[in-house]
Amino acid sequence: MQTKILVWAAVSGFCAVALGAFGAHGLKPFLTEHELDIYKTAVNYQVWHTLLLALIARLPADKLLSWAANALLAGIVLFSGSLYLLAICKVSWLGMITPLGGLAFLLAWALLGVAAYRARS
Repeated sequence: MQTKILVWAAVSGFCAVALGAFGAHGLKPFLTEHELDIYKTAVNYQVWHTLLLALIARLPADKLLSWAANALLAGIVLFSGSLYLLAICKVSWLGMITPLGGLAFLLAWALLGVAAYRARS
């Protein structure tokens, strides 16, 4: 088990639940339907990628998996973080950061695939 990665997964999971609840109950009166959709997308991606991060933490230590974990953390911050700020602060240029987070997510999934392919033998 990779404890450091699991700790980060726990922090991200806690934040995802807290931010999801905040969005559903605290922000609903203040955001448009479109902004709420953006916010929900951020929560959804954060939850799913946090679960992958927790799974990686439970796998045997591997350099590729460590890189995948770092890419996931970067993706959560860049993708979900930019969407949270975009929805709440209404700063449109933050939308340019979101694809970088998406690329980090793609990199993490690719690294997981390569690590799995290598481990099969």
